[in-house]
Amino acid sequence: MAPLAIAMAAPHQFSFRSPELKLSSLHHPLLQVSWSIYNGHGSNIVPRICPLKICAVTKLRIRKVLRQCGLHVPRKVEKDVPKSKSGVDHVQLHNESGAAFQGAQIVKCSNDKTAAVNDIKPSNEHQHQNQDSTVPSLCIAVIGATGELARKKVFPALFALYYSGYLPQNVGIFGYSRKKLSDMDLRDMIAGTLTCRVDHHENCEDKLEKFLAQTYHIDGGNSNREGMTKLNAKMKQIEGEGEANRIFYLSVPQEALLDVAHSLADGAQSQHGWNRIIIEKPFGFDAISSQRITHSLQSKLEESQIYRIDHLLGKDLIENLTVMRFSNLVFEPLWSRTYIRNVQVVFSQECGIEARGRYFDGYGTLRDIVHSHILQTIALFAMEQPVSLDGEDIRNEKVKVLRSIRKLDLGDIVLGQLKDESNKAESYMKSLTPTFFAAALYIENARWDGVPFLIKTGMGIMKNRVEIRIQFRHVPGSLYREKFGQNIDLDTNELILRDQPEEAILLKVNNKVPGLGLQLDASELNLLYRDKYNVEMPDSYEHLLLDVIDGDNHLFMRSDEVAAAWEILSPVIHEIDQHKVTPELYEPGGRGPVGAYYLGAKHGVRWADE
Repeated sequence: MAPLAIAMAAPHQFSFRSPELKLSSLHHPLLQVSWSIYNGHGSNIVPRICPLKICAVTKLRIRKVLRQCGLHVPRKVEKDVPKSKSGVDHVQLHNESGAAFQGAQIVKCSNDKTAAVNDIKPSNEHQHQNQDSTVPSLCIAVIGATGELARKKVFPALFALYYSGYLPQNVGIFGYSRKKLSDMDLRDMIAGTLTCRVDHHENCEDKLEKFLAQTYHIDGGNSNREGMTKLNAKMKQIEGEGEANRIFYLSVPQEALLDVAHSLADGAQSQHGWNRIIIEKPFGFDAISSQRITHSLQSKLEESQIYRIDHLLGKDLIENLTVMRFSNLVFEPLWSRTYIRNVQVVFSQECGIEARGRYFDGYGTLRDIVHSHILQTIALFAMEQPVSLDGEDIRNEKVKVLRSIRKLDLGDIVLGQLKDESNKAESYMKSLTPTFFAAALYIENARWDGVPFLIKTGMGIMKNRVEIRIQFRHVPGSLYREKFGQNIDLDTNELILRDQPEEAILLKVNNKVPGLGLQLDASELNLLYRDKYNVEMPDSYEHLLLDVIDGDNHLFMRSDEVAAAWEILSPVIHEIDQHKVTPELYEPGGRGPVGAYYLGAKHGVRWADE
């Protein structure tokens, strides 16, 4: 409120004078902000008046008002603009068509607070400078740009990469939707969601300005084919004549996926570089629908172009699976049925399904979480060492694990349904769609034969927990068993890879309690990321988008992995769809269905939260 109060106390009046344009006494509340915000002369007061992000958004709104008068203020006015003795700053204004006016002058008058613009002459300078033809250009298009996922996750992740230097300085960012928006409308829409790194804020405002200046909106209209043609034409303007690479992020509903994918494959692909298409989960509704989608996509695109993204796989926890195992000699010899008694993969959330909306009712936790995230986690954990770190070599090993997993049957699963106690839930909360799923999986190969992999995922649980817990076997003929009493599980060594509630690697070992006598205790050797690494953890979308740019596809599901995962789940999905399994109700904020604990006992496993 402080900037507004100051502005109202000293209203600014802007009058524009030129042979072609006569506007006088232009008043607007947003224009009552000091002009020094633009040219940098207010650097001593701006930090005390408003946060960096508010200032940037305010400047965008000022430009919007000026645009209504037929003028466009450049997104950045350099602080070292040459100034005449009369106090005139030379800047450049653009009209809505993009044509620039040379020699435009803004005069700041200390007495009457009037800014004047004169000597306006048109020029043809383009705002976005084309790249050097020897350097490949990069354009990134977000299809479905006005959706929640794009606004809250994709665009912020792209800006974070741009801010940290992982994107070319003159990258082209395109938002594609069916809404009639201008470039500035899109920029205004996403500006409030873009933030800079907490651990390094250098040039934050400048980079935000540049990023937004290189963001454009394409109105797809009612025909994706025509819309993709417009997108292609706009991208060509940015790319120039050299090598041109393109990424398309399809943030669209499943029912629109194939039409959008076919249209961009036919009309928006670069002919002078690579094209990569990112597709959001779920990858089909069942094995048959997934196969149809795969065949349809492969009729227009190469498999190597398709990146099936699951943001949960962009966590450091997942990347650490292979790093921990293959870069530490102490762990690799233990990674088998000989030493590991069981593996628990837990993904629980405090929130209810209100946060997931109607999408969740159509797919549920089994199709949404288990098919991609849980099974991919197990595949990365249990795979043999790949020939190299190349994405295809890793995927080859993952698919071998998935094909070795025994098909699930009803005796090895537990379904749960969160009780509705809010009286505000819509009808989709009253369906039989499972909000909780637990199962015991077995990998039928030489390394893992007989080792239960227990998985548990649910919503409305007592706390957020995302972790992989490896319980090792008891020490044969242990000399200290009696020191632990009757509960022999107390002497079990555990390795825990945790993402939530806080990133950590924990190793549970047995040790002697200091003092006289011999008393044993189970302690945790812990590596807490917040203590060891004083950095802001990147969002998973940043990680995965950077992988797409680099062509690293090991965290993205290949079509044969998708098919193998559906084969594991298809028998129980069929039974559930036939309503042969009734979900067990459980209380919000509890531990989930009691049946999950009976399932663990059946397979000789004690859940970590018991």
